[in-house]
Amino acid sequence: MTLAAALDDLNAEFDLLGDWEERYRYVIDLGRELVPLTSEERSDVNKVRGCASQVWLVTEKGADGTLSFRGDSDAHIVRGLIAILLRLYSGRAPAEILAFDAKAAFEKLGLSGALSTQRSNGLFSMVERIRRDAAA
Repeated sequence: MTLAAALDDLNAEFDLLGDWEERYRYVIDLGRELVPLTSEERSDVNKVRGCASQVWLVTEKGADGTLSFRGDSDAHIVRGLIAILLRLYSGRAPAEILAFDAKAAFEKLGLSGALSTQRSNGLFSMVERIRRDAAA
């Protein structure tokens, strides 16, 4: 599945939900499905700067050159946002990650208008970290 198709799937799931209260619950539920990181993975090396809450992202390179991501946070909504990012970006080639317009994607999902400025900044800090790892 392409990154655009993964975004379309997420958008369809969001469209099934009514208001943003339901969507927030769904985002929190997505975060509950994340596999917790080990205490060793919750290190300064994996910490994402620019987030108000504690956020860690682990990047792993596959034999085929694709990147997989795992992440965790101490905040429920942020864990859900991480889950959304993982669905979009994990298992992708670096070029696909770098070509993807995250800002347009979050607008399509309605996240841009629904998140506080602080959460939006944190979300884009996570995206920048993923993009930096893809560029490396």
